Amino acid sequence: MHPPDLSDSSTHSAITLHVNGEKHALTVDHRTTLLDALRERLDLTGTKKGCDHGQCGACTVLVDGRRSVACLQLAVASEGREVTTIEGVAEQGELHPVQQAFLDFDGFQCGYCTPGQVCSAIAVIEEHAAGWPSAVTGDVRPEAGPPPLTPEEIRERMSGNLCRCGAYVSIVQAVAHAAARASAEPKEAVA
Repeated sequence: MHPPDLSDSSTHSAITLHVNGEKHALTVDHRTTLLDALRERLDLTGTKKGCDHGQCGACTVLVDGRRSVACLQLAVASEGREVTTIEGVAEQGELHPVQQAFLDFDGFQCGYCTPGQVCSAIAVIEEHAAGWPSAVTGDVRPEAGPPPLTPEEIRERMSGNLCRCGAYVSIVQAVAHAAARASAEPKEAVA
């Protein structure tokens, strides 16, 4: 068996991935998923391979600030986009508020799904603050503003992330706490 010919431009491409604020030049097979590029090529193993079919959310990362299941996204389609993995959510040595809330409220057990849960929760809080409705939002008119972030809203918004250990009650509490903290923080002035 011969190793793959990485010079064949009909099956491989040279790309630059922007991951956690750093640029990474890679040559990848066109079929390589973002998940495999992150784990196997960039050694960012915090993003987990769960089902490999986009059904469990273990591989959730942020792409341009929006959540994405990395097992269904091709690495070549991620070029030029800002990818944030669990390794990149903490800032200046401090845990992200969602990470801290997961610790404070025991929002994990085995921890396998936690990186995807945290990335998804970060996006959920931002989506809610921006007024995006969910399937359980009662009044979806834009002028109604964001609905209260009830446990039902959190469960619906986090429904793409499964926890085999069943830490859902604690996850909902952690997301609610992090969201309340985010809404209480003063917003930066837009110049």
